Amino acid sequence: MTDASTGSATGGSRSATGGSRSASGGEEGVRLQKVLANAGVASRRVSEEMIVAGRVRVNGQVVTELGSRIDPEADLVDVDGTAIQLDASKRYVILNKPTGVVSSMSDDRGRPDLRRYTKDWDERLFNVGRLDADTSGLLVLTNDGDLAHVLAHPSFGVTKVYIAKVEGQVLPQTIQRLIKGVELEDGRIAADKARLLDASRGESLVELTLHSGKNRIVRRMMAEVGHPVVELVRRQFGPLHLGTLPVGKARELTTVERGALLTLSRRDGDTPAE
Repeated sequence: MTDASTGSATGGSRSATGGSRSASGGEEGVRLQKVLANAGVASRRVSEEMIVAGRVRVNGQVVTELGSRIDPEADLVDVDGTAIQLDASKRYVILNKPTGVVSSMSDDRGRPDLRRYTKDWDERLFNVGRLDADTSGLLVLTNDGDLAHVLAHPSFGVTKVYIAKVEGQVLPQTIQRLIKGVELEDGRIAADKARLLDASRGESLVELTLHSGKNRIVRRMMAEVGHPVVELVRRQFGPLHLGTLPVGKARELTTVERGALLTLSRRDGDTPAE
């Protein structure tokens, strides 16, 4: 990032705030308020007010000078602690995956795959993590590999919330057992949270929150405590909620959702969970 009054970087090829020098020479980069306006944060005038108020950070440092310039391709900007998407080439899509569809862009067995849900976007999207064919619910599609790594890798501790319809009457002690942990063939696993939502007619609805990425983990946990899964839906993935999105429909994330997702990615990208 450079200061307009000097037209030069404040620290060689990288400034104190981590900005990059422009290849065009002269006044480097783009004015910060213009970048914010182009990103849809607010009008240029309101963006200027945000900057002066100390609400904008570039590469983690507060910037209050209206003449400040940044490189939108290299610098990271956030407003009030929420990351701003500056790279317009990145696409973020949420899908309510139906049962019977495999979490793949191509299936060598000819089963229904995800390609039908990405045809409305020119970018080549791929799925973040997987849901097995018998599980429906929230699946993220993107072309942002860095974000996908943070969301999908269990070491970063991104939580997922599932609603499971299971056989039998789930008792409070069973919920406590899920929280304390159960022994599976590949090791001990515990739910971050668990609660009973409903029980009637020989079936129960259980909400489980997990950060594990192990295969079919909810089904295996519930089977271990004696309540095989009848239906399973993932309702939440990190900061994203399925909401009222119909089964089989996909949509782009809202500005608020993108901000929450990018904030999570930048916060956790270098600090995997224990």
